[in-house]
Amino acid sequence: MSDLTPNSDLVLVIGNKNYSSWSLRPWLALKATGRPFQEKLIVLRRPETKAEILLQSAAGKLPVLKHGDLTVWESLAICDYIAETWPDAKLLPADARARAVARSVMSEMHAGFMPLRRELPMDIAKLSPAAQQGVTPSEEARLDIARVQQIWQDCRGRFGKHGDFLFGAFSLADAMYAPVATRLRSYGVALDPVSEAYVNAIYALPAMQEWCAASAREAPLPEN
Repeated sequence: MSDLTPNSDLVLVIGNKNYSSWSLRPWLALKATGRPFQEKLIVLRRPETKAEILLQSAAGKLPVLKHGDLTVWESLAICDYIAETWPDAKLLPADARARAVARSVMSEMHAGFMPLRRELPMDIAKLSPAAQQGVTPSEEARLDIARVQQIWQDCRGRFGKHGDFLFGAFSLADAMYAPVATRLRSYGVALDPVSEAYVNAIYALPAMQEWCAASAREAPLPEN
């Protein structure tokens, strides 16, 4: 690892906890390692936000992980780096078949579900009128919601019998789907029993409770 050590100068640059779904994912992964890290929050939706993010990464997006002289951007890449750097955290299933499915559902979350993301943006503390009043998802968003529940049912049924999460113990797959759990709860989406229990398990995580408490202390941002 050249001059890097697993605990040296570890900084995660994130956006507002109430709104930044991509920031939540690696934050939960880092918390699961038990390693201390610094947190730098950049407030979103301000004239100076873009410039502040560009100072952290040329990609101009959050989150960003700084580990010594290494910069890693892109949530999925950051999560992979965390899992590889701290293998004792067991953030990927040990079984190769389960691990292949985990990577598949993580990639599907990373690349898809655009109608769901667009119509039900993350708003944990329900600071927006839409989250307070509820929304009627489009047919495309309803298909996304059905697919998410299908993934959860399948993973829980095949791999999650010895724990509360998709592959039993908490993994990167759960970090990737945690923001979806908040969306479905914030907007009052009815869920099947397996999915409802899974959302409850996500919210019961101490790290998730810490994130939600911080999100509740944030001020509302201007609507997009």
